[in-house]
Amino acid sequence: MRITNKIMQNNNLSNINTNKILQDQLSTQWSTGKKINRPSDDPVVAIRALRLRSNVTEVTQYYSKNIPDAESWLNVTEEALKNLAEVITAMQKQCTKGSNGDLKTSDRQTIIEQLKALADEVYSTGDADYAGRYVFTGYRTSTSLSFPNATEKHYSITEQLSKSDIDQVTIITTQGAGGVDVMDMTANNCLDTKYDVLNKDDIQQVDVYRFQLAYGNCNDTLPVLSYQERQPDGTYQTKNITPIVTKHDYESPYQAAAAAADGAVYVPETGELLLSKDAYDKLMETKDNAATADTNEGEIQITYEKSNWSKGDLRPEHYFYCKSDPGDAEKEIIYNESYLTSNVEHQDIEYDVGFNQTIRINSTADECFKHGIGRDVEDLINAMQDVVDTEKIVADLTNLLNESTGAAADTIQKRLDVAQKVLDMKKDKAQRMFEHGITLTQGYLDDTNVSLTNVGTRSRKLELIENRMQSQKTTFETLKSENEDIDMAEVIINLTSAKLTYEASLMATGKVAQISLLNYL
Repeated sequence: MRITNKIMQNNNLSNINTNKILQDQLSTQWSTGKKINRPSDDPVVAIRALRLRSNVTEVTQYYSKNIPDAESWLNVTEEALKNLAEVITAMQKQCTKGSNGDLKTSDRQTIIEQLKALADEVYSTGDADYAGRYVFTGYRTSTSLSFPNATEKHYSITEQLSKSDIDQVTIITTQGAGGVDVMDMTANNCLDTKYDVLNKDDIQQVDVYRFQLAYGNCNDTLPVLSYQERQPDGTYQTKNITPIVTKHDYESPYQAAAAAADGAVYVPETGELLLSKDAYDKLMETKDNAATADTNEGEIQITYEKSNWSKGDLRPEHYFYCKSDPGDAEKEIIYNESYLTSNVEHQDIEYDVGFNQTIRINSTADECFKHGIGRDVEDLINAMQDVVDTEKIVADLTNLLNESTGAAADTIQKRLDVAQKVLDMKKDKAQRMFEHGITLTQGYLDDTNVSLTNVGTRSRKLELIENRMQSQKTTFETLKSENEDIDMAEVIINLTSAKLTYEASLMATGKVAQISLLNYL
């Protein structure tokens, strides 16, 4: 084959162009720092780059956003639970003080004031929020745990209880014949002849069984108490106990319940359902049937209504099956309908914090902020206040006795004996209640510590996940860099080499192009 000058020129130009293309590719890599700039440069690198970039983006989402957000939520929850534990511990200390039988009136008054302050504080910590979201209210993160202000809103509430929720309360009767009450005496009227009917034998203790509802100051509407009664054939039938409504007029509702042959007495002002002995025996016979896993035959349901809410009252929609504005077709809202079934919906908020890995970040109010805390403290305050009020009556009678003589002194002495018996019995009752309060507060403290432990466990787990995500993030970023990024030193060397090759090809082509066939003619 004859090689002509034209062929040589074309070959030289092709080689020069090839060198220039290589120089352009190396120059582009040097300026961008990347191996490829379009998928066609290297399809294998391009596909691997897409996968690795997706992994880096996902890990970054977990490590830089989800995990820090979860950590913050858990930190807020932990601080709130620590505050709750401190409040309950302070309550327990007051219970320990109150269990001392040798307290002065000023000491009792101090305990009352301390318990009132702690009762106001106990639920306010439950309104802790993170970034505008309440942390203890399940899925309803935009709704506070308690009412921020006094509110009028009609609710129908169904509490799901058991026979273990029945407690026994001791009532001191302070009334004599005709309803004359020792506690009505004051320094100005203690000589009134109406108190002549008072007798020490009228002062007695009455033990009453009760359900203490989650709320006081309820509506007068009759509540419905339903339970499952086992029939002779082994089946269960729903039975109701219909209480009578009794206005809270000192101990009379309790005496009525103790004397009742059947049924119950409802005291809406205090939120108590007082049981007769017969009703108590019926409810104590309730028992869950192990053969029916989807039904709790031992459950006792009490449905009642409440419309007036005080500041700090816990919202019922966070705890119970309830209806707001019941009966109003346009406004009625049903909350927690699954609570009445075997498929209870647990309002757990979970964050994606890793590949196919989630972690629960929230604690719900029913785990730690229980109604019983406030209700039990309320009982303690009332018991201690009864002692303080009776001490005042005894002090007034004692002062008056010191100033009286003759028949008047005998009358005062008789009434003082009655009042002293009331005081002794109420002191003994208050002391026993405060002793029991130590156990109750310890139970609430244990529940709070369990919640704190759970939060700590989740935080520790999240910390381990965070460390792993950090390691994975570093690994994926390294793989991504190795796949996409150039070795700068190697590219500079190759670019310098390509530049020299390009310049050499220009020089060689220039010399070859100077010689033609005419030079030999």
